[in-house]
Amino acid sequence: MLAAIALGVTVVGIDSLRQRATLRTRPRADRAIAAALVRANPAIDVGELVTERSSAPVEAPEDSLGGVWDVLIDELDPETFTPKLADGTEVVVFRLKGGNDYAVCARPDRTVHFYLEPWEAELLPLMDGTRTSQELIVAHLEEAGDLDPGAVLSLVTSLHEGGFLDPAPVDVPALVRDRLDPASPGRKKIRGFFKTLRISWDGADGFVRACYHGALRFAFKPPVTAALAVLAVGGLAAFVATVTSDRFTFSLREAPAEAVLLLGLGFFLTFCHELGHATVLTHYDRKVISAGFFIFFGSPAFFVDSSDGLMLDRRQRMVQSFAGPFSELALAGIASLVVFFFPGAGVSAFLYRFAILNYYVILLNLIPLLELDGYWILTDLIQVRDLRPRALAFVQGDLWHKLRVRERFSAQEVGLFLYGTVGLVFTIFSFYTAFFFWQHIFGGIVSELWHGGLGSRLLLLVLALFFAGPAIRGVIALVRALAKRVRAYQERVRFRSQRAWRVEAAGMIDQLPAFEDLPEDVLSDLAGRVRLRSLPPEHAVFRQGDRADAFYVLRKGRLAVEDEHPETGDTRVLRTLEPGESFGELALLSAAPRSATIRAMTDAQVFEIDKPTFDRLLADDIEAPEFAPTMQAFAELRGLTAFRRLTLDDVAVVLEHGDWVQAAHGDILVEQGEIGDAFYAIASGQADVFVDDEPINVLGPGDHFGEIALLEHVPRTASVVARTPLRAFRLDADGFDRVVAESLRRDRPDRAPDRDMEH
Repeated sequence: MLAAIALGVTVVGIDSLRQRATLRTRPRADRAIAAALVRANPAIDVGELVTERSSAPVEAPEDSLGGVWDVLIDELDPETFTPKLADGTEVVVFRLKGGNDYAVCARPDRTVHFYLEPWEAELLPLMDGTRTSQELIVAHLEEAGDLDPGAVLSLVTSLHEGGFLDPAPVDVPALVRDRLDPASPGRKKIRGFFKTLRISWDGADGFVRACYHGALRFAFKPPVTAALAVLAVGGLAAFVATVTSDRFTFSLREAPAEAVLLLGLGFFLTFCHELGHATVLTHYDRKVISAGFFIFFGSPAFFVDSSDGLMLDRRQRMVQSFAGPFSELALAGIASLVVFFFPGAGVSAFLYRFAILNYYVILLNLIPLLELDGYWILTDLIQVRDLRPRALAFVQGDLWHKLRVRERFSAQEVGLFLYGTVGLVFTIFSFYTAFFFWQHIFGGIVSELWHGGLGSRLLLLVLALFFAGPAIRGVIALVRALAKRVRAYQERVRFRSQRAWRVEAAGMIDQLPAFEDLPEDVLSDLAGRVRLRSLPPEHAVFRQGDRADAFYVLRKGRLAVEDEHPETGDTRVLRTLEPGESFGELALLSAAPRSATIRAMTDAQVFEIDKPTFDRLLADDIEAPEFAPTMQAFAELRGLTAFRRLTLDDVAVVLEHGDWVQAAHGDILVEQGEIGDAFYAIASGQADVFVDDEPINVLGPGDHFGEIALLEHVPRTASVVARTPLRAFRLDADGFDRVVAESLRRDRPDRAPDRDMEH
């Protein structure tokens, strides 16, 4: 502890001197912004952008802000934004046997990785700085068959915020917070350690590469690998033989001294374990993002951020996950062989206890019930990358729903149930065994400190608080979760008696495009019957295939719209819902089962309107004569493939700017060479596509045509003629542009890395 304090004081002192030197040279913000704009657009005149306050005002158009602001508006206009993928960005698509394919995208510096859908990965090569966001939306429309501006824009926005596009954005709020903090970098790291019990080192990659090229690369030679495997297997066999011989016991004779020595050797083994993971990354030419020290379940340990291993193929990832336990097996094997062949040596009893502890740690690492090495090996082996979260979510939510409605379990759900329940039991068991080993290893130290006077007791208290930090934070998190549930219950009770909540619900319902024609008395009646429902993360509002019994308006939080494959059970997120959006009304109107699952991504609250209230307002079209036809039109339009993922706001725009058209056999819908003025989505019938009077394709229900001429403002590239009686929805050019433009202006959710491969 004294050494750690001395090191901390030294780091703080050096960093304080550096901080003072840095503060003497502060750049001017206006000139820094101007310089950045010039780098982005060399044609900008810096003299016009950076002016003193006393300068004379420049004449500008009425709608212009002038100077730097006009430049910023032009540069940040989403309609003209042309995303360019940063040089060095890497994308890998993984094809799985179950069909739940995915892709991983790595930033050029390899410090950030995103999971992507395969269709998203296919769009990345188009982000070369020559195509606008509108063109990417239409490219997705041509490839996937549906007009889904939100999904494309969510991808572009996330890539931009994640630093995958060129130029990378600057996190201004974080930069300002950092500059306003007077603490030196060293003090910030120490302060962060006491908050998170972790401290990282960003220069680990260079150290690992030096170790690899110096000696560790020989471990990948087949003879050396075979020798290490013999040590590991032979040592394990020798350990089993020693245990069955009853020559040694686990009790400690010189408890404090042996405990300190065991702790030191444990640190060394953990270091070798993490170095094994990192060396495999270097062997496959990936980057070690960072490494460091942290407190894990009350035990000090090292860690390595191996997120760049996400870019490896399945076999390489399994090798990388196994490398840590394998290095420990080899070292524990050496200790076991010494004990087996030299049982009378003075060090053998100590090495025996050392081997027991390490085989226990190796066992915990390899059992795939905790998110440790064995878990990652299993998920790559069975090709289910989110096994534990899915299993826990199923046990906590979907399991009880299926039991309540007596719904039959699929084979995959049985597997999730078994994994989730066994995993919970094993977690409890691992805590018990960890307590057992802590008690036997450090019991002597604790006893001596407790009986050593006031100073040693204070030291024991400090150590207890330090090592028990994760447990304390866990208890605090549990208390907060319980308090959150109590608050949700109180809000639900208060909602029944307070009028303000209902006024808020009425206002949100009134903003929905499908409800804009409701009379005030009907809207008030609807709001008076609304209920408030709170949802924790991963909890489903309803599930795909459920009977529709209510519709909802999202008040707080974010929800995911999930589509579940009927055979494999794999799910994919179609889109996300933001506050103010409604869902579920179309299934009520059509009396159809739910077409998707709605699941909370964060803590969320929804306003719920039940089916009897909904039906009462629609009865005979008396109270709301405009409402039912509008909802019918919404439902019919969302039934077309091209419009199935549009928000209700977008559907309202489409209805406003389009209409249904009928065509008989031989009718020409569009003619090659004419100016494009509409986009078509076919509901029924077939049509032939001709280029220079030569047939090239046949279109049917769910297909679309006409978007290329609208986007590129060029004449029609082909003629489309009805082959059979045909019904299609015709969306004019203004409506098509409105749907795309409105989506460009909406703020879409960000994307976070789905898995952090930290060992």
